[in-house]
Amino acid sequence: MRKYLILALSVVVLVGLSPFAHGAGFLIYEHGAAAMAMGGAFVGLANNPSAVFHNPAGMAWLDGTQISLGTTLITSDSSLSLPNWQDPTYQTVKQESQWFYPSTLFITHKFSDKITAGFGFFSPYGLGTKWPKEYPLRYISTSSDMKTFFFNPAVAYKVTDNLSLAVGVSYIYSTLGFELVEPLVFSLVPFISYDVPASLEVSGDGWGLNAGALYKGEKFSLGLNWRSGFKIKYDGDLDLDLSQVPGSPISSLAGEASTTFNIPHIIGVGGAYSLTESLIITADVHYILWSSFDEFVVEVDVPGIEAIYPPGIADKEVEENWKDSFVLRAGLQYQLSESFALRGGFLYDQTPQPGETMDPILPDANRWAITGGFGYKTGSFVIDVAYQYEVFSDRTSPNRNIPLYQMGSLNLGEGTYSTTAHLIAISFQYNF
Repeated sequence: MRKYLILALSVVVLVGLSPFAHGAGFLIYEHGAAAMAMGGAFVGLANNPSAVFHNPAGMAWLDGTQISLGTTLITSDSSLSLPNWQDPTYQTVKQESQWFYPSTLFITHKFSDKITAGFGFFSPYGLGTKWPKEYPLRYISTSSDMKTFFFNPAVAYKVTDNLSLAVGVSYIYSTLGFELVEPLVFSLVPFISYDVPASLEVSGDGWGLNAGALYKGEKFSLGLNWRSGFKIKYDGDLDLDLSQVPGSPISSLAGEASTTFNIPHIIGVGGAYSLTESLIITADVHYILWSSFDEFVVEVDVPGIEAIYPPGIADKEVEENWKDSFVLRAGLQYQLSESFALRGGFLYDQTPQPGETMDPILPDANRWAITGGFGYKTGSFVIDVAYQYEVFSDRTSPNRNIPLYQMGSLNLGEGTYSTTAHLIAISFQYNF
């Protein structure tokens, strides 16, 4: 097992979502259609049950019991240009189309004038990539799929008529699957390299904290939201398909893999202002401490591999060297009537990823998006709908300068990624 397999299996543990990510790096921030329609600028407003995610202090102003259930459908159009590749068939490679649907459940209940509690279920890290199985960079990655599930109770306390504070705790469970093709030279057939499909299935869990504050004036409000960093240790199975290796006494070989990742802190500051009785504008700045993702170590154990592949498997330390980054968000809501509201927004998201560590597993880039949507209320029932169009800046990467792709001074693996994404969200809310 060469270093390419270790590298790729390792990175995907944290990502699994490639250009589908919708927050700096690999954070998915679209939770709740009303917030999404306003560009995600919701920290200073937080006026529905999705406040559990965006700013739990907003729960203090929610009356009675409120339940919100929603999902966000995500797809993208992503391609990789490989101008140095000799075969014109692979000079442009399109990622296979997929749909993802991170879903949410939020519940809040007001116990007294001072205390409101809530619960949130959401998936802020996930999605996946799927490249053609025979494309040139299959030795880095062919597919990945990651899911995270947050179970987040929180409590808000109204300190004064204008100020509330909140705290929460999250249990996080995560799974992922990953595939690539590994070129191995076996002792059974020396000097000939065979493409060996490799797959990984692992899972892990962790704990995180969150807190918020919200101040409401006559026409304006200011909010602060913090989500702690946390660690997830993944353990699971690694499988090699040896069915295409001549003379192999077995068709497959199984092993174990494990690694630990540091997920960053997220700090959001936002405000909302009522220009008129019908028009509200909002703005947020989010700062994400991605510098915690500087390196990681992967431990792999495949019993029996040395008998047919003498080098065996070594643990691998991988450098990422990500930088802290920010997201700018702005939104507005115009209340056409008591029942109907129109919303719009804009966001700019800075990538934390250096070009040197960019590859098909996570080809991240700076991005901007426009959003729009509406809300309709009848009695105790509310429906919110949102759409987001997202454009990534074209970005060229050496794809880690893997020796397999070197032809003299020419790097065949160097490529430019282009991506656009579409998101459609819907939320249903009922107030008791």
